[in-house]
Amino acid sequence: MPLMTWTDRMSVGVAGLDEDHRKLVAMVNELYDAMQAGHGKEKLGRVLGDLVQYTKVHFAREETFFSRTGYPDAAAHTQQHAALTRQVVDVQEKYAAGHAATLSLEVMHFLRDWLVKHIQGSDQAYREHLNAKGIR
Repeated sequence: MPLMTWTDRMSVGVAGLDEDHRKLVAMVNELYDAMQAGHGKEKLGRVLGDLVQYTKVHFAREETFFSRTGYPDAAAHTQQHAALTRQVVDVQEKYAAGHAATLSLEVMHFLRDWLVKHIQGSDQAYREHLNAKGIR
């Protein structure tokens, strides 16, 4: 059973960004399923790598939209991206240093916070702006 399910409340009204967010939900569920089956440590390294790659691609996509449309809160949102990227890299470094036993829970909390605070909070703030500029 998945930990999280994609809902319309998570939609930011931009198809490409929604697809990125769906991928994040799938990664959270993959890690959760692995943890439930006792395979969390085995999959953690790969999922962390995927997450680092995801953040780079997804943030670049959002920031390109901000630049193209003159999004007024772009600077603050980009600062959030930088902070979230640092968090992901920090988790990945802890894993690489051999702290895998405590990281599964940390990663789950990070991803859950991401979904709740960023996607359903900060990302919703750009919805109206991007949609008004024809980005859907």
